[in-house]
Amino acid sequence: MRRSAPDRRAGYGITRLLGALALLAAPTLAHGEAPAADSSPAPDQIFAIHGQTTFTVQATPGFNAPYAGTNSLAPHQGQETWDVTLYAGVRPWHGAEIWINPEIDQGFGLSNTLGVAGFPSAEAYKVGKREPYFKLPRLFLRQTIDLGGDSAKIDAAANALRGSQTANRLVLTVGKFGVTDVFDTNTYAHDARGDFLNWSMIDAGAFDYAANAWGFTFGGAAELYQGAWTLRAGLFDLSKVPNQPSLEVGFQQYQVVGEVEHRHTIAGHGGAIRLAGWFTRGNLARLRDLIAAYNATGVMPDNAAYRRNTDHYGGTINAEQELTSSLGVFLRASASDGVTEADDFTDIDRSVSTGATLTGQGWGRASDKIGLAGVVNGISRTHQIFFDDGGLGTLVGDGRLPHPGDEWIAEAWYSFAVIKVVNVTADYQFIANPGYNRDRGPVHVFGLRLHAAI
Repeated sequence: MRRSAPDRRAGYGITRLLGALALLAAPTLAHGEAPAADSSPAPDQIFAIHGQTTFTVQATPGFNAPYAGTNSLAPHQGQETWDVTLYAGVRPWHGAEIWINPEIDQGFGLSNTLGVAGFPSAEAYKVGKREPYFKLPRLFLRQTIDLGGDSAKIDAAANALRGSQTANRLVLTVGKFGVTDVFDTNTYAHDARGDFLNWSMIDAGAFDYAANAWGFTFGGAAELYQGAWTLRAGLFDLSKVPNQPSLEVGFQQYQVVGEVEHRHTIAGHGGAIRLAGWFTRGNLARLRDLIAAYNATGVMPDNAAYRRNTDHYGGTINAEQELTSSLGVFLRASASDGVTEADDFTDIDRSVSTGATLTGQGWGRASDKIGLAGVVNGISRTHQIFFDDGGLGTLVGDGRLPHPGDEWIAEAWYSFAVIKVVNVTADYQFIANPGYNRDRGPVHVFGLRLHAAI
């Protein structure tokens, strides 16, 4: 993949961040109707405008790196990212919402988002630029059809209009959005702007979900809520070429995702368990073909020369449980077939993560949060041979891999609420065997995140 040269000036976007913070602190058109004059329930919200801006900076000091390849993480560096997003929604008819999320991005991940399969910042994309640039992550229609049961209030939020819905319902979403907007969600680890930063903490690491280089795609999803159960199914376009910005159209390359969720209560505290599976049919290179070519010529070929219509599949388990009013825990496990190159996410064939989030009621700061989690990422033996032969994956590839090992990553963070709409988060990550390479690392990643949202 061709990438822009990274900008080494950490902090480049601070001026723009301050300007965005000033804009977000201004009054917002968050309601589409006048406040109710009596105590009766407010009518459904007709339109809304919300916004967010996030600035991150990450740095790593020196670490053991006796050799490096095209996709290696470099020591002694710092990088920053910045984005600002507008969330504009309208209700065209009962139960329907149309949302558009224009966004401006700028900056780079460490080593231009290379060198670690469980990459340390989900605010860093596979395409980085020095100057701010525009993209449109989401433009979708969501239709909710009530099917009975108790009615519950929906609070106004980004990509959600205030209103109500019944416990039993059918929800249809179609347009451009993220697969993980609907699937593999988790209360405690799913938002790089508000909780964990690491890619394999906020999503199931081996879930190679359909997406362009920014994590979004065209498609549709259906969700059927019935009592404590939810069934989900979706069909999505892949990127035209793995790890690239352009999306397929017409589902010539596609992914099917299914998920079942069960919600429960233990000692008065809510929790959920989700089981999901995915099947991809796309233009992918099989690792054994690339290895055979290397064995015949002594040169690892470009993946593109061996791409053909190939199946790729896997599954996930995702659990969350509230333990107290301020403490919640999560667990994810995922695995894929491990026989093809990664398509649209990252180079992980198996992954297990677990952690906890604690809010600050106990020390008098209810809006503060602290998080701690760990993840182990692994690859198949075929993938190990591919990388040792000099193969390049989506994010990793040190040129050789004589001593492979699982990636072990721990992340800890503290989010300090400056005011109601502004949070500052200190983040630390420890990475053993970056890129599955026991010859390199361990790596210490120090980060700071500034986030404002209305």
